Order: sequence, then structure tokens, then C-alpha cells
Amino acid sequence: MQKIVLAIGGSSGSIYAHRILEKLKDRNDVHIGVVMSKNGELNWQLELPDVKFENYPNTKIYDSHDFFAPFASGSSSFGKMIVCPCSMGLLGRIATGVSADLTTRAADVMLKERKRLVIVPRETPYNLIHIKNMEILTLAGAIICPATPSFYHQPKTIEEAVDTVVERILDLCDLGNKDTKRWQE
Repeated sequence: MQKIVLAIGGSSGSIYAHRILEKLKDRNDVHIGVVMSKNGELNWQLELPDVKFENYPNTKIYDSHDFFAPFASGSSSFGKMIVCPCSMGLLGRIATGVSADLTTRAADVMLKERKRLVIVPRETPYNLIHIKNMEILTLAGAIICPATPSFYHQPKTIEEAVDTVVERILDLCDLGNKDTKRWQE
């Protein structure tokens, strides 16, 4: 069974995390540890007021200050982490190694253990500080996957456009599926 961490940061874009959970909810081979920042919780309530975590049987929610969560340790069997959506403040804290909460600690663990860390920044435009922080994280082994939808397949709904990003994130975590639309396939 694959164990992944989904950290939901405080920028707008809860729909991306929601669609990740939706695409993985029926997968018996995946367990998801979810941690949300306080702003992540607020944005989830604003953007997705009717979506409850009880709808996701293969998830466990962890408090953002629970340093006893399994993925707070390098000995954990959690092998991948997705930070989605990721604010620039959260990205900066991860880039500088500030482990002040469970999200930043888990990201630090993923980097130090050379495990997969996919960061999905949602804010735009970027300033030089943002770009330098993304460079630092890339050099440290993280993958930066901006929440930038593609339109090759002519999405008809917001959800379909969001899914072009979500399917890319899942591919980066070796969690893609047969329904993923691929370029010229």
C-alpha cells in the first residue's frame, strides 16, 4: 500500500486538493494522511462548504501541530507528499527549513529522506523571492508543479480544467490511472 501525505495550504485552490482526494478515494492501494493549515481550513470552508472529509474512507486527518503523526519522522513508511495548494509563504518556510508545524516538518522529512515531494503553488504572479525559493526546493529534490491547467483536450468545465493539473500531480507521484488524458494518445 502506498502512503502519501496531502498537505493543504492556505492559498485559494482547495478544489485541487478535493479532486486529488476524489480521484484516490476508491483506491484500496493508497492511504492518505491529510494535514491542513488554519488558512487551508478557512479556504476549504469558503470554496467547498459542502465537501466533508468523511467522504474519503482511505484518509486520516492530522492536526497541523501533531508532531507525533507518523510522517513527522524519517522512519515513517509514508513515501510521498503533495502540498496542494501551496501559498508562497508556505513554500518559503519549506525552502528555508522552518519546521514550525506538521506540514513544514513533513516536507523537511521528505527532503532529508530523499522521498518524493510535489509542491503545487497556486499564487501568481511570482516575484524573485518566490522564484528563488522554488529554485532552492528544486535543487533540494522537490518537484514544483504549478496549478496551471492545460487546454489541449478542450475542457468543458472548471472541474475538467482542474483535472489536467490533478492528473499531472498524480502522475508525478506514480498514482496515475488509465483515464488520464495523454498528449496525442
